[in-house]
Amino acid sequence: MIRTRKQLLDLLAPTPAWAAVVAAVLLALIGIAAINTSTRGEAMAQRQAQWLVIALIGMTACMLPRPGWLARASYWLLALVLLVLAVMPFLPRSIVPMINGARCWIEVGGRQLQPSELAKIAFILALAQYLRHRQNYRTLLGLLAPFAIMLLPVGLILRQPDLGMAVIFVPTLFAVLIAAGAKLRHLGALVGIGVLLVGVNVAVVAFDPPPVSPASESGRRLPAWAHPMKWHQEVRFAAMIYPQRYEQSGSQQDVAVRLVGAGGVMGYGDRAETMVRFNRLPLGYNDMIYAVIVNRWGLAGGGVVLLLYLVIVISLLAVAGWTRTPFGRLAAVGFAGVVFSQAALNIGVSLGLAPVTGVTLPFVSYGGSSLLAMFCMLGLAVNFASSRRVEIATPSFEFDRVRAADG
Repeated sequence: MIRTRKQLLDLLAPTPAWAAVVAAVLLALIGIAAINTSTRGEAMAQRQAQWLVIALIGMTACMLPRPGWLARASYWLLALVLLVLAVMPFLPRSIVPMINGARCWIEVGGRQLQPSELAKIAFILALAQYLRHRQNYRTLLGLLAPFAIMLLPVGLILRQPDLGMAVIFVPTLFAVLIAAGAKLRHLGALVGIGVLLVGVNVAVVAFDPPPVSPASESGRRLPAWAHPMKWHQEVRFAAMIYPQRYEQSGSQQDVAVRLVGAGGVMGYGDRAETMVRFNRLPLGYNDMIYAVIVNRWGLAGGGVVLLLYLVIVISLLAVAGWTRTPFGRLAAVGFAGVVFSQAALNIGVSLGLAPVTGVTLPFVSYGGSSLLAMFCMLGLAVNFASSRRVEIATPSFEFDRVRAADG
């Protein structure tokens, strides 16, 4: 299970994964400063700094197991996470409290852990293990099993409910399938169906917008079955279509957009603390932290954050090319998919380009579970990058000319 002494020393060798680690630590430090800007006092920033230490320890622990052991244990890890997610609704509120209308966290030793964050890692590892020796995913029916692996955690997360977290699984699955060699026309057809379903739901919201208050459902044009989304989810879309009608509901995003615009090129510096608090930005330490960053450090600071994310994503994709183990390749691509999609969605919300989803900004937003899970992904990436020997396995993602011509 644990590496030999020589293999442990191999972890320190220069690989693309270490560039991602350096960029992530810089993002975490920026996040701590931004959290301090958006909150009164230094308590939350200090807790985030403590979580950074815990996350680095978790990252180190993820470097130690051999990739082969991780591959064999991946299904068990996913089963364990699914079990935790399944029993959470039945646990007392003292253990699984209701926070912002969702039961997503478990109270452990005075700290709150979010199992769905760890579910992303377990899902990626299990998906990589499933795809590593198979080729049936190059058929449309062969995609059923990978989608089933995704729907298991997604269904349990939606029950909490946590739509923003569930959404992240979808682009991650597609990124891994593309890396594995799934046919683009099959994936394109599935994307088209998904876009059509989302478009229909948005059209329903535009034609029959939800009431301003959830207590009143009178006056709606369509029956209840035509509104599969919950009231608060519909309001997030409706606030982008009818901003004046849902001015109070969309105020969080409106304030974030104003703070981004006010930041200018170089930002307000230390005065941003007054700006953020005067405008009463909700969740400026979490969902809208990118607006705080741009307001304090301006377009230059926001650009640095984007550059650091680019370094992380490119480094993780380089790890996929660096390691020759099919399991490590696919897992690294999955990690890159999580970081990219989550960062893009969070920043898009702060810029008013996407509806509010509650997705955190990786390595930056306040939250120990998110920080721990992200650094554990990087620890696994360092682990995979240090193993360049070919495992005894069937050829990965390689097809002969006949199959290539047929595809």
